Amino acid sequence: MCLMLKTAQENQYGRLLHSDRDPIPDVPAVYFVMPTEENIDRMCQDLRNQLYESYYLNFISAISRSKLEDIANAALAASAVTQVAKVFDQYLNFITLEDDMFVLCNQNKELVSYRAINRPDITDTEMETVMDTIVDSLFCFFVTLGAVPIIRCSRGTAAEMVAVKLDKKLRENLRDARNSLFTGDTLGAGQFSFQRPLLVLVDRNIDLATPLHHTWTYQALVHDVLDFHLNRVNLEESSGVENAPAGARPKRKNKKSYDLTPVDKFWQKHKGSPFPEVAESVQQELESYRAQEDEVKRLKSIMGLEGEDEGAISMLSDNTAKLTSAVSSLPELLEKKRLIDLHTNVATAVLEHIKARKLDVYFEYEEKIMSKTTLDKSLLDIISDPDAGTPEDKMRLFLIYYISTQQAPSEADLEQYKKALTDAGCNLNPLQYIKQWKAFAKMASAPASYGSTTTKSMGLLSRVMNTGSQFVMEGVKNLVLKQQNLPVTRILDNLMEMKSNPETDDYRYFDPKMLRGNDSSVPRNKNPFQEAIVFVVGGGNYIEYQNLVDYIKGKQGKHILYGCSELFNATQFIKQLSQLGQK
Repeated sequence: MCLMLKTAQENQYGRLLHSDRDPIPDVPAVYFVMPTEENIDRMCQDLRNQLYESYYLNFISAISRSKLEDIANAALAASAVTQVAKVFDQYLNFITLEDDMFVLCNQNKELVSYRAINRPDITDTEMETVMDTIVDSLFCFFVTLGAVPIIRCSRGTAAEMVAVKLDKKLRENLRDARNSLFTGDTLGAGQFSFQRPLLVLVDRNIDLATPLHHTWTYQALVHDVLDFHLNRVNLEESSGVENAPAGARPKRKNKKSYDLTPVDKFWQKHKGSPFPEVAESVQQELESYRAQEDEVKRLKSIMGLEGEDEGAISMLSDNTAKLTSAVSSLPELLEKKRLIDLHTNVATAVLEHIKARKLDVYFEYEEKIMSKTTLDKSLLDIISDPDAGTPEDKMRLFLIYYISTQQAPSEADLEQYKKALTDAGCNLNPLQYIKQWKAFAKMASAPASYGSTTTKSMGLLSRVMNTGSQFVMEGVKNLVLKQQNLPVTRILDNLMEMKSNPETDDYRYFDPKMLRGNDSSVPRNKNPFQEAIVFVVGGGNYIEYQNLVDYIKGKQGKHILYGCSELFNATQFIKQLSQLGQK
């Protein structure tokens, strides 16, 4: 349903299982639910109450035999066996946010969070539950995809645990020839099926800097600074920042919601663009709309028709082909105006955050830290600047510095940084966890490399600073992005292109189609993969997603999908780090 209907349409045409519903005995009912104990009990209650004429039961993931028997017993007791028309396991336990991006179902968001996986007091049983939840969703994904992947993963991580369990689950399903969900995929198909996709399972711990990074592209910025969830952004009309204290977030009021979907051509074209380009494009679209609107008004004026009524429009249509064309374009013009208004509001809200918190300064400085470029300003100066960002912005910046630096600062320097952070109002719990993580992580001696290129400042965006512009970009740098592969992208490149690299040479190899589950032998016939799925165990973000999208643009004929156990922004991630730091 999620693929066919927007949330508003689902609410209009559907009903929540646990809502109060009146009997409609002459209407069939379609159920689309998770096979949880609570949901099964409610469905059995519906059968007993004879709510509907017939029942089509669709389970998001596979229902167990015991729960299926519970439904059968309830149907039998209610004399409703013949009314249960169909029962399906749909294997849809994931959410598709983009054509090339998916996340696990958010009912279990806490269960599969970074914090849940990395809790120091987690028991073996709890970890097994987390891994089984992730594997169930990934299995559903590949059933829906209709392909059995080659699996690669790093050793000694949660990603390896997922890989082992997923390989076993796929292997068991393939061996059951009668009930295999991979039609046409048999064990006899052999090891070298070049059309099969590569699944790269990576652990969030390979790169903790990127989720904290202040970003500069439209979609990632919307997710970072606004309330953006399941492709819907919730805005509150600004009451202005004139009286706001320096560095404070803008005051807001009056909520509005907008869906940012694939049918939105502006969003599809510009969601991966640097923000100044987006602001300029909105302005250009607005000017184009005004020109078209003025042309329609001019034509109507020539014909002596000033009214907006249907009669006037009909008379226009009867005159010339030019007028007919102008009038027929009115619906398209109205839709264009709607999208312009939408993105004007969204981009304005983003811009308020950029200017109030100096996010362009943070982005540029963090890029230099991550790319090992010479810093033109002291880190302490930014942390101590009361006009530069919120306490959270300052903590994000320092954590990126601490994670990315080859040599940890001395105790004396660290105390100086901690004092500056405390004076700025920062909670130091995230730093406490990152210190522990860096001490125990294998990559502590060799922090993740983020490439050697960085941003280039082109000065102010003078082209959109004219008096008619909706976006006064004064004081905001027009930072031009240069492509640099983030750690996840670099790992994918090594494995997809079958490159020999110390970073990935010891990655485990699984082929569920092989009769023996021996992962030690990577095929000698090293043919590059055409399709790959990257899945981040422990949470992902739009920054990594966009980096992969940009990477694959230069690879003709190749396709990448990005998935993660949860999708978080920096605020949500730093909250989890803070909770871990309290342990």
